[in-house]
Amino acid sequence: MFGLLGPNGAGKTTTVRVLCCLIGPSSGSAYIDGIEIGTDEAGSMIRSRIGLLPENPGLYENLTASQNLRFYAEINSVPRSKIDDRIKELLVMLDIWDDRNRQVGTFSKGMKQKIAIARALVHDPKILFLDEPTAGLDPLASKVVRDFIEELSKEQRTFFINTHNLPEAERLCDRVGILKRKLIAIGPPGELASKLWRRRCLVKTSEPIAIDANDLKSIQGIYSVKMEGNEITIETDDPDLRLPAIIARLVARGAQISFAGEIKKSLEDAYLEYVGASG
Repeated sequence: MFGLLGPNGAGKTTTVRVLCCLIGPSSGSAYIDGIEIGTDEAGSMIRSRIGLLPENPGLYENLTASQNLRFYAEINSVPRSKIDDRIKELLVMLDIWDDRNRQVGTFSKGMKQKIAIARALVHDPKILFLDEPTAGLDPLASKVVRDFIEELSKEQRTFFINTHNLPEAERLCDRVGILKRKLIAIGPPGELASKLWRRRCLVKTSEPIAIDANDLKSIQGIYSVKMEGNEITIETDDPDLRLPAIIARLVARGAQISFAGEIKKSLEDAYLEYVGASG
């Protein structure tokens, strides 16, 4: 599951449209499932392998949920003998089976988003592109969609997600890329911060303690020590490995430890740093 992050106008939706063969590239090359984009023949082959949830669902609102899915199943060449079972499977998974015979125009935005996701999956594509899958949804609808995506990620399928929701990307994605006119960073969410900052841990004592910072810096793997009142912030190569020695040293100097743990930078912290630094 890959997430593409970036500010408005960075090129995220355009990138998806190019990869889905909806518009042609102005330069460069790209491959989907080993097929190079760029020709009509390649476009037909690629579109049979992918599903797309666009930013605006664009459903047929005068048709029912089942009719919408049946239409897209047929134009994507799903065998007629399998269409009914596939529609039921998706609508049950998305908890809207009971609404299958309602016109989509009567649905809430969250329900329409569920139908749009089902439409993207109805032909069981190998690769699924999701453009802002939870944008504009209320918290409950967002959770349902997010949980469904997370469940789908256990299958043999590739996901490419555009999102502004950084906690969502941090939870869902194995790797993310940050786009700002060009790709400025890429990697697992937890590693992007480590490329920018050293790891830090925080130790709190019940009372301020008089200890020389150099005493702690003499411990292997400690880069810097900052002491403020009863809080000690320590830059280190590996908090999990070094914290026991740090705590033992402080206790030996008479400290009573009330808290010790790593201060973790989030994907949001890293994103803001990368986007700001790129100018």
